[in-house]
Amino acid sequence: MKPAMSSNRLDIRPAPGLMDTLDEQPLDPMLMVLHLLRSDPRPNKIDLGIGVYRDNTGCTPILQAVKSAERHLVETQTSKDYLSPEGDAGFVAALAPIVLGDGIGGETIWGMQTPGGTGALRLAAALLHRTNPECRVWIGTPGYVNHAMLMQAAGLEVVDHPFFDKPSQTLLFDAMMSALHEVRRGDAIVLQSGCHNPTGVEFSHDQWRDLAAFLNDRGVVPVIDMAYQGLGAGLDEDAWGLRHVLDHVPEALVCVSGSKNFGLYRDRVGALWVQGTNAGSVRRARTNLNLMARTLWSMPPDHGAAVVRTILDTPALAAQWRAELETMRLRIAGLRHDLATAVPEFETVKTQSGMFSLLPLDRDQVTWLRIEHGIYMVESGRINIAGLNEGNLPVFANALRSVL
Repeated sequence: MKPAMSSNRLDIRPAPGLMDTLDEQPLDPMLMVLHLLRSDPRPNKIDLGIGVYRDNTGCTPILQAVKSAERHLVETQTSKDYLSPEGDAGFVAALAPIVLGDGIGGETIWGMQTPGGTGALRLAAALLHRTNPECRVWIGTPGYVNHAMLMQAAGLEVVDHPFFDKPSQTLLFDAMMSALHEVRRGDAIVLQSGCHNPTGVEFSHDQWRDLAAFLNDRGVVPVIDMAYQGLGAGLDEDAWGLRHVLDHVPEALVCVSGSKNFGLYRDRVGALWVQGTNAGSVRRARTNLNLMARTLWSMPPDHGAAVVRTILDTPALAAQWRAELETMRLRIAGLRHDLATAVPEFETVKTQSGMFSLLPLDRDQVTWLRIEHGIYMVESGRINIAGLNEGNLPVFANALRSVL
């Protein structure tokens, strides 16, 4: 016979698991827009939030140059073996003159493939922390939200500086330079070359010159992010600031994405270049970057980089890609002009460049546009200009006028 169970037996509960100690995090603003958009059953909703290029039909196309390069790869690739942590050296070499220009090279600059521009930024942050854990990273506000998160994820302190006044749609260059007088030697600053996300405003050439001279004088390392080259004023013009800074500072980090200008979003195509004072410093940076890349993602993906390499190494495909990119650029510029014409209160939109503008709307107005008109944008008022087309632009313009 089994012994009777004690009536005063302790109620033993399992201890909290490791995941129970976590705080639930809010959704990223972009992911929140995507969640709300997908939950909306209205057929005529307008997506101006997600940052991808769309054509006049609302689709994100695969470039014909990309399709041709992919067909070539299918027919000629013989292996799916790993790349090294440095990635596809041919891709980096082919992309270098597009990004850096023909006059920059030699032993004091070296590049590697990364998983998208985000991978390049994260690896750049890790290198900054390894070289100087006390490095502070200066980031303009408003700016691309992921910049600060990536730097903080690497253990770096982020310091904001003024960049743009949303109500007046004005670049705050003087206020920015005044704030930067608090930099310490060895600090870093994140700059965007061409097509600023989220504001669409640009430094003038004179402002780039002043900034480069200041960074050189104060010993600040620029981390230059170029994610939209060719979609603003053109391939060379969008890279003008980047190239000028590299010509005038001893050390810099350059982070590049192929998502927008090659349309390779999901293939995660990116590159990181490091510029150092001499060949030895670049060699040391290279060995450290290889080791850190090995621990972050081990080996980068092959396909997208191989597509870009194939395009740039094939003159006919390179010419086709440039023509397709120019079509995209001109379409975005035309949409800016049309929006500014339809809503004169937003005339500054046509003086900005690239895919994004930060409209002078408050959160209540953004919410009203979503609820009443099915128009989706980030709650800050950032819109993706390329999400507009000849069908929805008049609808968007009318909705804007209703909240102004």
